[in-house]
This record gives sequence, structure tokens and C-alpha cells, in this order.
Amino acid sequence: MYEMLVGLEVSDNETYAQYREAMKPILTTYGGGFGFDFVVSEVLLSQVEVAINRVFTINFPSQSAADDFFSDSEYLKAKSQFFATSVLNTTIIACYEKNA
Repeated sequence: MYEMLVGLEVSDNETYAQYREAMKPILTTYGGGFGFDFVVSEVLLSQVEVAINRVFTINFPSQSAADDFFSDSEYLKAKSQFFATSVLNTTIIACYEKNA
């Protein structure tokens, strides 16, 4: 399993929720899903200058499935419509192969 640990600075929770709703069926078609999902109020140590208030893991059967998902035209439409207007910063904290 290929997993990504992601930090975001979400500026509009309502629109971000619409993004999650719109992208989830697409994510499922690529065998993807969310593992952990946290809303954080304080980051004590960071290696980036941008703020983070949401941290989650997203996983796929393989890195190629993740690449295919992130380049899917329907996903890109949902990202443009909802993600771009609700998220100020994205930090990919780590990507790794995980034993299930």
C-alpha cells in the first residue's frame, strides 16, 4: 500500500467538506481511501514556514494508482472548484510504502 501523510491549511471548512464529498467517489474508483484525519489547533514543531491546521493520511494500492487519481480529469475539476478556494497551503509531509 502506498500512503501519503499530508498537512493542509484549510481556510474554509464548508467548501473543503464539499471538496471531500466531490472527490471521494473518484478516490474510491482508484482503490484509495483515508486512514487518519485530524483537525489540529496548534503545531508545535514544523519543517515548513506555512501554517498547517489539518493532517491526514491518504492511501492507494500503489504509487501509480495515486498518480492516476491525482491526474484524473474529474478529480481535477473537483480540485479546481472546491480545493483551490478552501485550502491556502499544502504540505506533503511524507510518502511511503506501508505494509497492511
